[in-house]
Amino acid sequence: MADAPTSPGQGTPGHDGPELHVALIGYGKGGEVFHAPLVDAVPGLRLSAVVTGSPERRRAAQARYPGVTVYPTAADLWADAERYEIAVVSTPNDTHAPLARAAMEAGMAVVVDKPFALTSVQARELTELAGELDQVLTVYQNRRWDADFLTLWQLIEEGSLGRVHRFESRFERWRPEPKGTWRESGGVEAGAGLLYDLGPHLIDQAVNLFGPVASVYAEIDSLREGVRADDDVFLALHHARGTRSHLWMSALSAQNGPRFRVLGDEAAFVSHGLDGQEARLAAGERADAPDWGVVPEAEWGLLGADGLTKPVPGERGAYPEFYAGVRDAVGEGEPLPVDLHEVIHGLEVIEAARRSARTGSVVELARH
Repeated sequence: MADAPTSPGQGTPGHDGPELHVALIGYGKGGEVFHAPLVDAVPGLRLSAVVTGSPERRRAAQARYPGVTVYPTAADLWADAERYEIAVVSTPNDTHAPLARAAMEAGMAVVVDKPFALTSVQARELTELAGELDQVLTVYQNRRWDADFLTLWQLIEEGSLGRVHRFESRFERWRPEPKGTWRESGGVEAGAGLLYDLGPHLIDQAVNLFGPVASVYAEIDSLREGVRADDDVFLALHHARGTRSHLWMSALSAQNGPRFRVLGDEAAFVSHGLDGQEARLAAGERADAPDWGVVPEAEWGLLGADGLTKPVPGERGAYPEFYAGVRDAVGEGEPLPVDLHEVIHGLEVIEAARRSARTGSVVELARH
């Protein structure tokens, strides 16, 4: 397993250091639901600016975060960059790399939403620039702080499953009617499709649990009428240490499979449904609520073998801890909450998956 995520589920601790000012670039669903509320919930961070050209989104941001400065373009933010320590990039995928570069060159630490970049080459260039500028750069891989993933991590750490030989992981949805967004109507060159949307999550979790990937086999399809981007994807990953990961992502799943099905030589772990933090954020709840991330008993996963299974209390989900890690990395020089080398490897897996689907063959990756 990779290094453990931030200690799960205890909430973000108080903070005695100076307040860091955050500028959020983009206020679509990603900015409004996943970034702004988490920044707002973490002591030591202040959501001070939002960049959006939409009058409706400007009004929404100012209504929820009184006093926030709204810039119509990123160029306007760069002109005012000395007011902010951190920039968060939550914009369409093909703009991630250029905006991250510009923000670092303007003197800000940067959080980039997934995917980090569209290619591993772009990602390495950004990483090298961060080193040259001695600047903090990290990627928002929030699913490392999902309750079910933290629960599974703990079970593997404890040896409850024995040696894990197969990891099955799914993000499946039933959306037979496309919404017509750029994620569906765009092409690979724009970072559209499920492999760039959900793939970074599933691949990142697999790599964190079982280490680097040695080979990839992929099936990538666009099944719904009028959809240009991939909407049904299967990945078979063979990790260098021997575990095999099977990852599914689909917008055309009329009945969903288990979220996790993990098979070891002593027991299995099976869980259903998605972590509840996203739904609570979308409903406008505060991420510093006392019961944040608590998993209801009815949603606990099952551990054991058929006929001898038992429910496992879920670890608390902890999305705010990502931003607590950003705060500590920027303000105190602590390690990044998400290491860039792991994310670059995830992009290498995506690139190998594209080649595999195109050729119908297994693609070997360079050794790490």
